[in-house]
Amino acid sequence: MPDPIDIRGYRALPKSDCHNHCMLGGKRSVIEKHYGKKLGRFKAKQSGIGELNSWIGNELRPFFQLPDAFEKAVEAAFIQAKVDGVTRLEMSIDVLFPMMFHVPATRIVTALKYFHQAVAPEIDFCPELGFPRNKSMRSLLAGFEPFLNFDYFRSVDLYDDEFAQPVGNFKELFRFAKGLGMKCKAHAGEFGSSDSVKEAAEVLELDAVQHGIGAAGSPAIMKWLADHQIPLNICPTSNIKLLIVRSYKTHPIRILFDHGVKVTINTDDALVFGDGVSEQFFKLRRAGVFTDEELDLIRMNGL
Repeated sequence: MPDPIDIRGYRALPKSDCHNHCMLGGKRSVIEKHYGKKLGRFKAKQSGIGELNSWIGNELRPFFQLPDAFEKAVEAAFIQAKVDGVTRLEMSIDVLFPMMFHVPATRIVTALKYFHQAVAPEIDFCPELGFPRNKSMRSLLAGFEPFLNFDYFRSVDLYDDEFAQPVGNFKELFRFAKGLGMKCKAHAGEFGSSDSVKEAAEVLELDAVQHGIGAAGSPAIMKWLADHQIPLNICPTSNIKLLIVRSYKTHPIRILFDHGVKVTINTDDALVFGDGVSEQFFKLRRAGVFTDEELDLIRMNGL
């Protein structure tokens, strides 16, 4: 592993980013150059997803009114991944994005394919569709349908407010996606309890959990995750910036790791929170949370 005081060595290591929201995952300088002005910095005052959604509406939504803004956001996401040394990228597009911004599914797939090849063809790219948990099943199915014609997307994710409605409401949707051979992931235990992690994993038959840090509160559920080999795609900087966790030193990723849970380190929203995967490896090592050998094992978990 690299020198714990030199970020450049971490960037040079091949790594994964398995928890990445494309429209929020781009390199900030690329977005701001196209926008013609600086985006306001995100700073939460209380724990929860509400302030993040407000920031998106106030700061980022106007950006998408510009011509070719969608393509620039996709380009910025691949640039961010490339600079970060990411060689495996699981990156999601919201199924409702076409309805919200009048960008048809054909244009979305075309942009993803083009910028993958133009910016970072060496990346093993796994395109993903995201379903916001606070929307009706009817609207999600309507948004999902146009993407099914392409045989392109390899996974699905359920995200946003994990308390918006019962996870069981999405059971048939995930069963359908799994029947198509898609990897199934969902946000759970970001703000919720250990029980919410197990419930989501069981009900939706998940292949991985996004965040899942609430599981650290239950040795029994950590053992269950380890026994079932269900990985948690954790985003330490996101958890700190959203005031769920106080610091890298106190982050529950260490507890989860010590209980045999397979964990990975990911960006979530690099445009918002500022850190790539490399910065998070660097900060966890500098805080003494993991040794070089442990971080290398975590890195290989994602690859």
